[in-house]
Amino acid sequence: LLALAADAPDLPPATLVEKALRVHPLVRAAGSGVAAEEANRERLAAGPHEFALKLSSQQRRERPLGMNYREHEIGLERAIRMPGKAAADAELGAVGVEQARHAQGDALHETARLLLARWFEWQREAAAAREWAAQVASLQAQHAVVGKRVGAGDAAKLEELLSGAQLAQAQGQQARAANGQERAALEFTQHFSGIPLPSQVTLEVPPAIADSPEAWRERILTHNHELAVARGGARRGRLAAQRLDAERLPDPTLGLKFGSERDGQERIVGVQLTIPLPGGARAASARVGAAEADAAGAREALTLARVEAEAQRTVRQAQQSREQWLRLAEVARRMDENVALLEKAWRLGEGQFAELQSARRQAIEARLAATQTRLDASEARYRLLLDAHQLWNTEAE
Repeated sequence: LLALAADAPDLPPATLVEKALRVHPLVRAAGSGVAAEEANRERLAAGPHEFALKLSSQQRRERPLGMNYREHEIGLERAIRMPGKAAADAELGAVGVEQARHAQGDALHETARLLLARWFEWQREAAAAREWAAQVASLQAQHAVVGKRVGAGDAAKLEELLSGAQLAQAQGQQARAANGQERAALEFTQHFSGIPLPSQVTLEVPPAIADSPEAWRERILTHNHELAVARGGARRGRLAAQRLDAERLPDPTLGLKFGSERDGQERIVGVQLTIPLPGGARAASARVGAAEADAAGAREALTLARVEAEAQRTVRQAQQSREQWLRLAEVARRMDENVALLEKAWRLGEGQFAELQSARRQAIEARLAATQTRLDASEARYRLLLDAHQLWNTEAE
């Protein structure tokens, strides 16, 4: 799984990604949740009952004889879980740990989604800054040519003013894009300081999505942590309801006691059995557990519907964004050819400068749109691979 990400030049190194994911606060919090559930599993295995030590001391007085006696009693007792309850508690604890591990995997996956989104946000801003820098360089060269032509009397002063205005506008857009790139870099570094940003953006040709949408949908659903958490919650709710229903039969308490009466003249050894009488609270608790189990089942169904819809949307986005990029790339290519022809005609004195300016604006807009859509297509493809667990390692330890 790590090989694909490691070989992708437009993604950060997979080893750095995995380290950054493991130390992210969201993932660390989920890891603490696993530790808490492991401790809860041990608590359930030990049971809710503990040994109780009873000590008593009293003084007996016989008035007819005028005698005083010291008497003592010591007892040890413990409630005993009824048959089946210990096994239910053990299964409930195991399900809790399993659900917590799925929650940790979901935290890893959501953090990886965040990393991917922040990474491509920076790439889009960096690509826009690079496009505007190239446009400014081109317009500076054009402005110099216009100045020479005006000085030689081959062009009107208005053309120089228009060229300067277009150059100033492009410089403003370049500064804005540079600020956007700096902001995106800062946001990425704040979340993932262990991953350095490259010196320049790398544009890759997004390949076509292989396999059918249904196959991708099945992969996503098979490895979806959120759905696994919801299913674990539903199972845990059913087990908890069964455990509360079993609690309607109280656990008896068995005890041993040893006593000394009349200053040791009488010794007492006894066995004590205490059986609580169930009341309405236990039946109400069982009904609460059943209702919560039904609610957990409903949440599982809701999560399944949302995950299926999201999986279909992810597959469709990955396919459509590449098709859109191909169309916009062709538009940008034709716009650049049109600018080259108009500039050639203008240099020969056969074209209008205003027409050349308009064509340049349309060409830069087309190139920016094509570049942004190209990055959108790459991000959508990597998002698809990530959701299908074919990009980075987002499994819990």
